[in-house]
Amino acid sequence: MDFSLETRRHSAAHVMAAAIRRIFPETKFGVGPVVDSGFYYDIDMGRAVTQEDLEKIAAEMKKVVSENPTFVREEIAIDDAIALFAGMNQVYKVELLNDLKTRGTTKMSAEELEEMGVTESVSSVSIYRTGDFLDLCRGPHVEHAKDIGAWKLTKIAGAYWRGKDTNPQMQRIYGLCFATKDELAAYETMMAEAEKRDHRKLGAELDLFSFSPLVGSGLPLFSPKGVMLRQLLVDFVWDLMKPYGYSRVWIPHLAKVDLYKTSGHWDKFQDDLFHVSSKKTDEQFVLKPMNCPHHTQIFASKPRSYRDLPLRYSEVTTVYRDENTGQLQGLSRVRSITQDDAHVFCRQDQIHDEALAIYRIIEGFYKTFGMPLRVRLSVRDPEHPENYLGGSEVWDTAEKALADLMKEVGREVEIGEGEAAFYGPKLDFIAKDAIGREWQLATIQLDFNLPERFALEYTTSDGARQRPVMIHRAILGSVERFLGIAIEHFAGAFPLWLAPVQVLILPVADRHVDFAKQLAAEFTARDLRTEVDDSTESVGKKIRNAEKSKAPVMLVVGDKEAAGEALTVRRRGSPDQLSVAKAEFIDALVAEVAART
Repeated sequence: MDFSLETRRHSAAHVMAAAIRRIFPETKFGVGPVVDSGFYYDIDMGRAVTQEDLEKIAAEMKKVVSENPTFVREEIAIDDAIALFAGMNQVYKVELLNDLKTRGTTKMSAEELEEMGVTESVSSVSIYRTGDFLDLCRGPHVEHAKDIGAWKLTKIAGAYWRGKDTNPQMQRIYGLCFATKDELAAYETMMAEAEKRDHRKLGAELDLFSFSPLVGSGLPLFSPKGVMLRQLLVDFVWDLMKPYGYSRVWIPHLAKVDLYKTSGHWDKFQDDLFHVSSKKTDEQFVLKPMNCPHHTQIFASKPRSYRDLPLRYSEVTTVYRDENTGQLQGLSRVRSITQDDAHVFCRQDQIHDEALAIYRIIEGFYKTFGMPLRVRLSVRDPEHPENYLGGSEVWDTAEKALADLMKEVGREVEIGEGEAAFYGPKLDFIAKDAIGREWQLATIQLDFNLPERFALEYTTSDGARQRPVMIHRAILGSVERFLGIAIEHFAGAFPLWLAPVQVLILPVADRHVDFAKQLAAEFTARDLRTEVDDSTESVGKKIRNAEKSKAPVMLVVGDKEAAGEALTVRRRGSPDQLSVAKAEFIDALVAEVAART
């Protein structure tokens, strides 16, 4: 039988837990979910897990696999499950089950719900037996242990229970899992390359961003070169948007809780928000976690006619989410998230043209970066309509509109059942980077529900009142996350148009510094970002430093260059030096920047 990777990986986590239980029987287990490349399990052995332990666990896993036990599912009442796991001294499982019983599913993370195998009524949970090992789990699983495929345990990390630093610290054991040994080997090769490109390491080496314990985890600080990169990305998106009639708006960084209660975000996300208190009023505030509710209020600020639509509001602004400390990682997962955000308010007959325009912007942006796209149509889970706002008729209309658009442009789409936003379906664009990793970044989301919840209206041609449709769109997504991806995609060697420093001038000796600065002024006058290395290092050392900085263009200037018009040019990645006329070279660089090649 051909099992999905997710099923294989989830099953591998159970096999690992079974092996741990055999050799360390007092271990207490947390959760063991699937991740992008494999799986992990959070465990509490009462001490730190060592590399020697990891090797023992891997050896025992091989024994479990060779025994090839079946995965057998059972469903039991939640009270029986609490008693069962209490008898096994599995305190973390008991805590999850008690939370589920008393508070329901709304306070549980996706990983926790997956772990417990919750039924719709929350009256029972499912468990799986793997040989003599028993675990809570929703499943599905492979039939036999040998079906998990090729796997490898990789690393140990610390993790707070349920991601909160006030909870006990556990040990997280990670593993890889793929269908075949060849796929596993290919992934390991890719990850070795990714380690060289790690944006956290390159960000420090290239002086792009930093973190401070005094500022706080997940709150990056951007240096001048990092700010330049951010601005260049944002400017590029704006250049692509301008032909389609977008207007910039601005909103504050906090709002009353009432805004998010009306939008529906409060009920789902209140525990993920930063709450703000005031000494001047009893009103409750939060730092904004998203911008769409604010933008609805700009639309609602005055009467609107059908002639006013579409209204296209664009903003690059920071939102704030109280992410668990253990989940923060470089720029990939932060607490201050700068969104390249826009919302279109339109009539139903305008959906096609507006969504098509957004698609063209997305297509142009990722083509420039050399990142191919695949598309997922994320739709509701028909088994759980209670998770979504609005009726089935609205959802049918919205899902069909997005599917028809992709047919028109000749794009194949995969269907992501249950991947829709709670307010509407969406097109998610998954970009592939230079070493083959995939990232979900851009999105087009149709929303018939927020206009309803905020009672947004426009006057039709016959004087009736009608709800607009709201289209949410992101091109970059999070500026921070995209920047981290771009650093790794280019390995820090940005193309000329995107490089924070485009031209680095290296005077051979002190007597050439004045000429180098005059030359830099000429480049700067043509909007080429130029710096002079006027240090006292040898020219050889200056060249090596320039190569480390990954500057796209290096100019070595000495007596010959100071006396004439020809320049000695080194392009990044080429060992050759070229002699080029100054005016011709500047014109060529300006054209290259303008073309964003």
